[in-house]
Amino acid sequence: MAAILYRRLAETALITALADTPVVLIHGPRQCGKTTLALQVGKRRRFRYYTFDDAATLAAARSDITGFVSRLEKRAILDEVQHVPELFAALKPIVDANRNAVRFILTGSSNVLLIPRLSDSLAGRMEILRLYPLSQVELERARPTFLDTLFSDAQSFRHSGSLGKELAERIARGGYPVAQNRTPKRRDDWYANYIETLVQRDVRDLSHIGSLDALPKLLTLAASQTARLANLSEMASQFELSRPTIRSYLTLIERLFLVEFLPPWFSNRIKRLIKSPKLHFGDTGLACSLLHCSAAELDGQRDLLGQLLETFVFGEIEKQAGAHPERINLHHLRDKDGYEVDIVVQRGTHHAGIEVKAASSVREGDFRGLKRLRELLGRPRFHSGIILYDGEHVLPFGERLLAVPLSSLWVRSPRPATIASQSK
Repeated sequence: MAAILYRRLAETALITALADTPVVLIHGPRQCGKTTLALQVGKRRRFRYYTFDDAATLAAARSDITGFVSRLEKRAILDEVQHVPELFAALKPIVDANRNAVRFILTGSSNVLLIPRLSDSLAGRMEILRLYPLSQVELERARPTFLDTLFSDAQSFRHSGSLGKELAERIARGGYPVAQNRTPKRRDDWYANYIETLVQRDVRDLSHIGSLDALPKLLTLAASQTARLANLSEMASQFELSRPTIRSYLTLIERLFLVEFLPPWFSNRIKRLIKSPKLHFGDTGLACSLLHCSAAELDGQRDLLGQLLETFVFGEIEKQAGAHPERINLHHLRDKDGYEVDIVVQRGTHHAGIEVKAASSVREGDFRGLKRLRELLGRPRFHSGIILYDGEHVLPFGERLLAVPLSSLWVRSPRPATIASQSK
């Protein structure tokens, strides 16, 4: 069966970057589609392809990196560059001597931004693009309109009705291209092999650690803690490992794009804000596999569904934000009085708050955190606050406050959602 190709949100950004930047690094987790994207764009421009997953190519580069780089064509794709960290420094003189002529596309399954000496060696010469597992927009072949609608004055969100059990199915499927269109059993098998490969190969390459068997357990724990404040002491108590060791392990799996930390929104004027980051698992399909939770089981476990849904929504917004032409920053809000907002989206000086609910109805009290954010920001910095819920209508709940169907994140329907009157 031929592989299904998806148009990636990052494709336009890659083409734009290649127009004026000598080196473009596409990084993201293994099997998220980096190589496919690089080849789709590079082959149309006659780029030569090399992969450091190939033993002979890797051996040649490691034995004589200067000679290897000097023999490269002026347009080349270099795949899985985390295996050859010395490549970054070796490319610098080649780029400086031929800045307008050379173009290199690098791909990496490890975050080089967390190793400053690597990324700094090509400072001013390299643009970095983050590629994620597939978004629902990409899977539906739809346009990413959610963020523009969120910050528009009209906020004419579109939807196609409530999702019901389909919501749990989307969460459990995740976004890895290879995991699409597989049976749940085959998908679980693939995810299990994926983790085994990461632990036995990439983790060994990145770090000499003594407890490899602890990493799958830590990943499972992280999956169960997704959408919660990162609490290293609590996580360390689950293992016979110290808090600093757990911190180093989390940094390691963060480098592999398996988890990430959503920073808190805070203001120096406000003393009661909690400044701990929130942990989010990188892909909800992988999280469900680690937790041995099928879509049907997830639909019946409302607490876990709520956690994974928040991570799912965060991932969808993050993917669209990464491809947006304007800089979009994401945070979360929590204070010592119990007010919280799942996602705070910042575009320039304007902010929008997003709360996530798996329920099909919304109450006035659900807007408690969003109203607090509105008070903290004031006009005009607070643009809007919305609750994404599994309902069918866009409902107004006061000044700049709306309940919006979850499906508005990716819906293709040209029919704008009508704003229904709020039922009491």
